[in-house]
Amino acid sequence: MTELLDILAQPAFWVAVLRIATPLIFGTLGVLLCERAGVLNLGIEGILVAGAFAGWLGVYLGLPLWGGVAVAALTGAAFGLLHAALTVGLALSQHVAGLGITMLATALSYYGYRVSFPKVNTPPTITPFAPMEWLGLPVLSAQTPLTLLALLLVPAVAWWLYRTPSGLALRMVGENPQAAEGQGLSVGRTRTAGIVAGSALMGVAGSFLTLSAFNAFFFNMVNGRGWICVALVVFASWRPGKALLGALLFAFFDALQLRLQQSGSSALPYQLYLMLPYALSILALVMVARKASYPQALMKPYRKGER
Repeated sequence: MTELLDILAQPAFWVAVLRIATPLIFGTLGVLLCERAGVLNLGIEGILVAGAFAGWLGVYLGLPLWGGVAVAALTGAAFGLLHAALTVGLALSQHVAGLGITMLATALSYYGYRVSFPKVNTPPTITPFAPMEWLGLPVLSAQTPLTLLALLLVPAVAWWLYRTPSGLALRMVGENPQAAEGQGLSVGRTRTAGIVAGSALMGVAGSFLTLSAFNAFFFNMVNGRGWICVALVVFASWRPGKALLGALLFAFFDALQLRLQQSGSSALPYQLYLMLPYALSILALVMVARKASYPQALMKPYRKGER
């Protein structure tokens, strides 16, 4: 217990929590927008990889850091448009299309890396975003601008979803597309816009890994974060504020297991520590998901004029 309190008293621990949570915040908001529109996007894992690679490669080739973020967002949006064409335009299985996007985006990213650097054993590096020391605030000053952007996006997305006509339209096509069509809305265009916007945020989530958390691209760096984001949306009951809470909760458990491993004072196998954030997150998900109110048209294909 004393060791745990010592860990929680360290500012560096909370810096790590916020850093780990940042890509999860971007990714969870991206999944939330897609699912609020009624479409499950299991392509997130691959889109994270593609965003990480495209953003990093853009900066490596001479773009500014924010230019790399923009490239990552456009890459995510492109894969989102493909996903929308398959699931909205052709009404194909959202599960199969999403997994296909993940495999395609991951394979293209790894292939692009091998083609771009065929004789490199050690990943080339870039100069990543610097911490915002000028803020003068505890914990936040040790973060990069992308973390601040992620935190600001949460209230912005919440305001847009619940306080604007376009946000209402997005939620409406995810709840009752027939009623939305009756009000003169284009269900296809609205869903496509939601998927593209959400996928762009997923691309930005990937770029955080290579432009902020690290300074290089390497294989398997996403490490299942996309699937965590999908689970966090359920935990959050499809609400941005609770999505932030879920991302911070998972990041807390993850940072804690890292500190417990580093302390070396326990005889427990390190695999148990690695399992800790996932096990506790599953427990929290089970407790919350049974009462979650999901979009009623989620994963239900829609064709104009059908009832």
